[in-house]
Amino acid sequence: MYAFAYHRARSLADAADALRNTPGAMPLAGGMSLVPVMRHRLAAPAALVDLNAVAELRGITVTATSVRIGAMTTHYTVASSAELQRAIPALARLAGGIGDPLVRNRGTIGGSLAHNDPAACYPCALLGLGATVHTDRRKIPADDFIRGSFQTALASGELITSVEFPRPDAAAHLKFENFASRFSIVGVFVARTGGKVRVGITGAGPCAFRAAPLEAALECEFSPAAIADLHIPPSALIDDVHASAKFRSHLITELAGRAVAQCASA
Repeated sequence: MYAFAYHRARSLADAADALRNTPGAMPLAGGMSLVPVMRHRLAAPAALVDLNAVAELRGITVTATSVRIGAMTTHYTVASSAELQRAIPALARLAGGIGDPLVRNRGTIGGSLAHNDPAACYPCALLGLGATVHTDRRKIPADDFIRGSFQTALASGELITSVEFPRPDAAAHLKFENFASRFSIVGVFVARTGGKVRVGITGAGPCAFRAAPLEAALECEFSPAAIADLHIPPSALIDDVHASAKFRSHLITELAGRAVAQCASA
């Protein structure tokens, strides 16, 4: 790593002020993404603004229509929340399958979304549930938040404060994972609310995306059979040492079908 200054923020206002007034500063959440990137010298922030003492960024609030999760809430807290397990069980199970115990106890939902790894789990839930990202400046709909590989709509110094997920009628998440990292080779999040269906995909492309052809077919008939012959073109998908683009295309359809079956049986 290169040398950097360190500031431990005590409040959201303190953090925002430090980021705004310190050239080259970056926020530090759980550090599960940023610290390895710095260790490999792929990033060299002039200063880190540590958010771990900002209590107002933690916590889960469940209402009749939504679940709001503070940006500094850890994956373990999301996975173990009894209220969330009742409201959106698929989201709790997703969090429980991230990384290993160290990652789940340190990593945060806000940090994961801000980093936006193409194979991370939360981005497909963000898209699948049609969530809203709240920052210290504005609200960003899920469909506008993800811009590309490791790219989001966040401006320089802008902080995620919470993520608000609508409560679906049914939802399911499945992933075919890299067994070393537990990142998704392909991850699928299917959610049905009323007559609308959303399908979020991660791990298969340069960034998480919605599978519009699958959504349209499932809105006509919510069953695995409705999408059995539909495939995302391999030309739009990643082809690497972990899986070919053709195999990823097959996995998307297969996992989406299984997720639909889970929703139907819930």
